[in-house]
Amino acid sequence: MLAEPGRPSDPVDNSHRVSYLCSNLDGMNSPLDRITEALAALGAAGGGRSPDALSPGELVAVTEAFGALRRQVEAAFAPVAAEVARQSRAELGKDSFAKRQGFRTPVSLIATATGSTGGEAARLVQVGEATAPRLSLSGESLPAKRPHVAGAIAAARLGTWAASQIITLLDKLAPRVDAGRLDEAERQLVELAPGLRNDELARVLARAEAHLDPDGIEPREQELRAERSLVIQERDGLTILTARLDPETAAPVKAAIEGIVTGALRRNEHVDDDCRDQRSVKQLQADALADLCRHGLGCDRLPTLSTTTVIVRLDLDALTSGVGSATIDGSDAPVSAATARRLAVDAQVVPCVLGGASEVLDWGRAKRLYTTAQKLALAERDGGCASCGAPVTWCHVHHISWWERDRGPTDLDNGVLLCTGCHHRIHDDGWEIRVDGAGREATVWLIPPPWIDPARTPRRGGRARYELTA
Repeated sequence: MLAEPGRPSDPVDNSHRVSYLCSNLDGMNSPLDRITEALAALGAAGGGRSPDALSPGELVAVTEAFGALRRQVEAAFAPVAAEVARQSRAELGKDSFAKRQGFRTPVSLIATATGSTGGEAARLVQVGEATAPRLSLSGESLPAKRPHVAGAIAAARLGTWAASQIITLLDKLAPRVDAGRLDEAERQLVELAPGLRNDELARVLARAEAHLDPDGIEPREQELRAERSLVIQERDGLTILTARLDPETAAPVKAAIEGIVTGALRRNEHVDDDCRDQRSVKQLQADALADLCRHGLGCDRLPTLSTTTVIVRLDLDALTSGVGSATIDGSDAPVSAATARRLAVDAQVVPCVLGGASEVLDWGRAKRLYTTAQKLALAERDGGCASCGAPVTWCHVHHISWWERDRGPTDLDNGVLLCTGCHHRIHDDGWEIRVDGAGREATVWLIPPPWIDPARTPRRGGRARYELTA
């Protein structure tokens, strides 16, 4: 339980801190005012009505309004959590605020009071400490440690989970990266993060770390390589494989299994429901591993597709100098240029070197299907499904101006990578696609239909969602 009225307060004098915080609220809405505004927006969107009475557009609006409300509540509570932690710091001993309430740590107090997990409470404390205004030892006011994150939190553009992931990365890189570059990275990360799934944000952060600290990639690779393992156990009649693979070891494993699985999924697209392969993706992956092992034991039939390759992408300077980073299609973690050069020795690995010569990539109306060279070029721009981020091997090339309806050409600037599910969604639900610019620097925009977003606000797609600019 929390403290009763009349209990002694923290012996540290907080009067200067309270007056400073109050002065910063002058002329702006308080956190509670912003929560009230978010509640009003939720009501206007239809949040008070029965969910089954909402139209699709209203359901989207209510979901987004609930998200904004939750972010506003987190934004208001984060500084409170940070203050609980400040008044519970270890040097206060038995006078710690948390211990006076009967808790060992401030995190356990917050988790109990809010009904959340310890991890969620710790994130609130971390975000609150990084985004609260600060005071110098002389009492001078200082901006928040992470001002761009603080602004995004206050504006409810960012939740505490995403904010915590960004703060953790920035704190990790702070000893090795120039303060100006780190500030610019924080600004860009805050712009990229809203609207991303957790796995997409993890990809952004992994690439940001490689971008900001390329010298740190190789030591991290050595650590990951040392941790690689495969454990085989038998339990209840099942054999359980638990693998931990570094990016270099995982690349050919993933490519081979995904090649078999992709073939099975594409065959399903051209058969009647009665003849469809009913296996789940997990079952297909398990069977693919068994097929590969049977082949290794002497089977004379190779189960993988002829197009199964590992694509490693790196700059020409990185290839020639051996310094810098590269990416492997299907892997979130960047690798060092040295690893990319080792992989490129393998005949089953295709190095995509940026800045070199390329094949003819535009065919006009002479061909309907995009070539392998064109798909590789689009993969460089889109990084997988331009909508959901699915691996390149799962994707088709979609004509932005449709082949039949619009007489669209089979040219690079008219192509975009989409997985089967997103391909059908684009065709069936009225989405539009726009590409600004050309080549790898082009930006793909997905424009929702009016019944999802009446304003039809473009949403960023493709690789641009995951990478910082130079």
